Amino acid sequence: MVSNNNFLPEQIVCLENEGSCLYGEVIQIAESGSMFWLRPLMLASWSAGVTPQSGEPPEELYDLREGADLVWPMTGFRAAFDTEVIPLLAALAGKEREPRYAILAHRQLRLFVDRLWESQQKPNQE
Repeated sequence: MVSNNNFLPEQIVCLENEGSCLYGEVIQIAESGSMFWLRPLMLASWSAGVTPQSGEPPEELYDLREGADLVWPMTGFRAAFDTEVIPLLAALAGKEREPRYAILAHRQLRLFVDRLWESQQKPNQE
């Protein structure tokens, strides 16, 4: 994972893990400079071998804009490209949402965070 500690407020960033990408907006950088306040925007998942920059639409796309913000370490995040974010935001705008959609979307965010946490803990356990 690439890390960039030169993020700015209002910048869109991406965290990739196991074929999924969490996109969020930087709200504020912590004084320590190692964490930030992040507003999740969307979670996208692609099939194996496909990258977010490929232009291929994701298999799954969840709108996280109505959920809670995160305070998260900057490690692993990268600046998101306009060419990957704009089509995803356009796809979200066209999606119909069923009443339980927000619950499902945030459950997927929780699963992403859990998988990421587990993958980061494995090297420490060996």
